[in-house]
Amino acid sequence: MFGFPLTIYLLSGWLASRYPEVDPFSYSAGRLWFTLFGDAYPIYAISYVLVAGGFILIAFSWRVLYEAQRNRRLARSGPYSRMRHPQYVGFVLIMLGVLLTWPALSTLIMFPILVTVYVLLARAEERKALAKFGDEYR
Repeated sequence: MFGFPLTIYLLSGWLASRYPEVDPFSYSAGRLWFTLFGDAYPIYAISYVLVAGGFILIAFSWRVLYEAQRNRRLARSGPYSRMRHPQYVGFVLIMLGVLLTWPALSTLIMFPILVTVYVLLARAEERKALAKFGDEYR
């Protein structure tokens, strides 16, 4: 659940010595921030804002990109007027929000891998856009 069993398995020695009252098989053990800090509501609020903001950015970007591709032109309005890859920024915001909500070894390992994949994908798309649109894209 939440990737935490793997984390608790690998960190059980450290967690057991620092928090002997934590039962690793209970539901509440899956809530790492509450276990470590007691009051984790600010962390959850930040993560919800990141996730919601990411979804909103993706939604607004999707409409602009869809219209631009349908008309075979460059996306230049909405979020695309401020940044080149708003959908990828939205995905990274969502992943960061999830990472804050469910800090586990699996999410810690996957986050930099996925960010790297999106950066490489963005660079490849920029090369294609430069070839297709030239100075307009530049």
